[in-house]
Amino acid sequence: MTGMQKQPYQDFALEKLGFEFENIDLLITALTHRSYVNEHKKSVSEHNERLEFLGDAVLELSVTDFLYNHYAEPEGILTSWRAALVRTESIGAAGDALGYEPLVRMSKGEKQGSVRARQQILANAFEAVIGAIYLERGYEDADAFIQKHIVSKIDGILESGSWRDPKSHLQEVSQRVDGHTPSYRVLEEVGPDHDKVFTLGVFVGDKLMGKGTGPSKQSAQQSAARAALEAYNSQKNFRA
Repeated sequence: MTGMQKQPYQDFALEKLGFEFENIDLLITALTHRSYVNEHKKSVSEHNERLEFLGDAVLELSVTDFLYNHYAEPEGILTSWRAALVRTESIGAAGDALGYEPLVRMSKGEKQGSVRARQQILANAFEAVIGAIYLERGYEDADAFIQKHIVSKIDGILESGSWRDPKSHLQEVSQRVDGHTPSYRVLEEVGPDHDKVFTLGVFVGDKLMGKGTGPSKQSAQQSAARAALEAYNSQKNFRA
């Protein structure tokens, strides 16, 4: 990759991360998916999975340290809060906000893949970027990045109750408010067996309260439950 080709990555680092990389190849690798290497074996040899492995550990330490030092709740509650902060959806949303998707190098097939698959790639890249920042600048800068883009969402997570298992939470709410236990139905299945996408609806009584999509029925149920909880929360003078 020429200096001109590397410049957009340096521009991104300066604008979004607040500093230039001395080793810009670290950031480029962090934003390189395995599929891109498979398509460009002669010119590219390294993808972001090792940096993702490192960044995942730094992310968990940073979030755990914050929660331990700011809240006195028992381990089980803190574990649930941490899981909500670092789940794929949260990290993928942080990646969307940073706007690095155009810089992520992936295969043509992955670019045309499902929304869920691209979200997973963006989330993995986010963790890899954390790993790159850690190697380039050290733990303090990596921690500051995590505090700004991930830990800052804690108030919203606590207010909405999204840290709770959505299916269990929805069951509590629907029984309390409507006297019914929610049921889930498959509304649509698309795609080949190895890359199937499910759309499920969650019904309370006869009313469709939410829809969810995912690569498995279980993940689609979780997504549908979250949508139903949002529907309950939108009701006047009600918080699920």
